[in-house]
Amino acid sequence: MEIHKRLQQKLAERAAQGNLRQLKTATGLTDFCSNDYLGLARSEKLRAHIQATEQQYSHLPLGATGSRLLSGNHTLFEELEETIAKYHHGEAALLYNSGYAANVGLLSALPQRGDTVFYDEASHASMKDGLRLSFAKSYSFRHNNLQDLQQKLKLATGQVYVVVESVYSMEGDKAPLQELAQLCKSVNAALIVDEAHAVGLYGEKGEGLTVALGLENQVFAQVITYGKAMGAHGAAVVGPQVLRDFLINYSRAFIYTTGLPTHALVTLKCVYDLLPELEKERQQVKMLSSHLSEQLNKINGIRCTPAESVILSVFVEEGGTAKLKALASFLQAEKFDVRPVLSPTVPKGQERLRVIVHAYNTLQEIEGLVKAIAKGI
Repeated sequence: MEIHKRLQQKLAERAAQGNLRQLKTATGLTDFCSNDYLGLARSEKLRAHIQATEQQYSHLPLGATGSRLLSGNHTLFEELEETIAKYHHGEAALLYNSGYAANVGLLSALPQRGDTVFYDEASHASMKDGLRLSFAKSYSFRHNNLQDLQQKLKLATGQVYVVVESVYSMEGDKAPLQELAQLCKSVNAALIVDEAHAVGLYGEKGEGLTVALGLENQVFAQVITYGKAMGAHGAAVVGPQVLRDFLINYSRAFIYTTGLPTHALVTLKCVYDLLPELEKERQQVKMLSSHLSEQLNKINGIRCTPAESVILSVFVEEGGTAKLKALASFLQAEKFDVRPVLSPTVPKGQERLRVIVHAYNTLQEIEGLVKAIAKGI
């Protein structure tokens, strides 16, 4: 069929460019790839707590059985959303089935026709996809560049929104949230912060960067994602009660989907029980990542950024994508799970190795990775 030829041609084009995506499994490798920053996804303590807690909710169905506006709502949803809102210093929270669904559901519904959204160019694909579905106008501004944002704000009409990540998933750097909050206040813009890669790591109890900086009253909405440091699944939008009510009525990604299963809700409840106890893990992962960054920047032929982050980008100075892919293959052969990030996930010319540090990594593993990169480069 003609459609087969068309699809095959598109795949062949991507293969020729050297960035064809394929699913892979990695077993027996030292993890420098996953987003399980605190080790909760592999925590036996969390597993035991989940198994014990599930008994308390054995009266609930395994699956939600439908949209929460139909048969899918029950008391555990409501209890958990109250816990989430309180934990992240918000008035109310609404659960979504994933971080992707939360961003799409929020940004496709909230900005109205005639409104304007300004988003950091490094924002996650889910945020950009949500804005594509919105009737509002949207403009990107240069990454973490407040001057460019100020210039772009001259294009604003209607209600203005500024959309950023607190910690960027590819770059690993932080948004200048304090300065952004001040700017948004001066122009009456609503600031929306995706906390996906900050929750668990920042704040006295891992509440995220917004709370750690005391900005919860200046941020209109936080997107809290559970598939990273929380080691679970799903997401929540935290903000004022009126936002929750609005999303229940207008967010298609919430209205037209089956609710999370009971096991996922119990898991989230248990994660929130344990999260305040993980200060040792938070300090450990930050210490290890700082040490790794320092050691990698001593190696000739590569550049590692940023200086302080559990998400590190390693750029090769010569050889381009071919060298990067060869280095990743070499590291995997050396039993280190490190993956290349290629265009179009990142802009062409900004391909890199994405190295992620976890609380369960050891200094010996860090030193082994450094030696392997120095050998492979």
